[in-house]
Amino acid sequence: MSYANPYLDDGFLTGGVMSRRCVAWVFDVFLIALLVWVLWWILVMFGLLTLGLGFGAMSILPFVPFCYHFLSLLGSSSATPGQQMTGLTVRRDYDMGPPTAVQALVSVLLFYLTLATSGLLLVVALFTRRHRTLHDLVSGLVVVRVRAMRTLTEPGGGWNMGGGTSAR
Repeated sequence: MSYANPYLDDGFLTGGVMSRRCVAWVFDVFLIALLVWVLWWILVMFGLLTLGLGFGAMSILPFVPFCYHFLSLLGSSSATPGQQMTGLTVRRDYDMGPPTAVQALVSVLLFYLTLATSGLLLVVALFTRRHRTLHDLVSGLVVVRVRAMRTLTEPGGGWNMGGGTSAR
């Protein structure tokens, strides 16, 4: 697929995405754990201050990873903080636009369902074009490099052109 740019190919968009996704995932797991830990302490203090009545709020803790992932995909960068750190973004496969709320919801739900079933289904990314996982395929999303996305939106032509500047 050319995405309206004859100079752009799948390798340019998705080169190095697999290793970057793994590093991003580790960073995101660390951030989620930190968020859960901080929120747990806040809720413990709240529970103690309310003489135990506030401990029911602890039931929100399992939803922190889901909200972290979902809200990150709907954010302006369409990527989790780990993906941003590694130069990745999540885009619609058919037009490279940001994910819709429904696509983000489907992607995140299927991602956590995959993790709940041992995570082995993530291996599908090794065999698909553009290294897409099952949750990417079903939701119609693709993870691409931010640098490659910038070339799609830069004025001045293809990724191998100077964008109107002279190299003299």
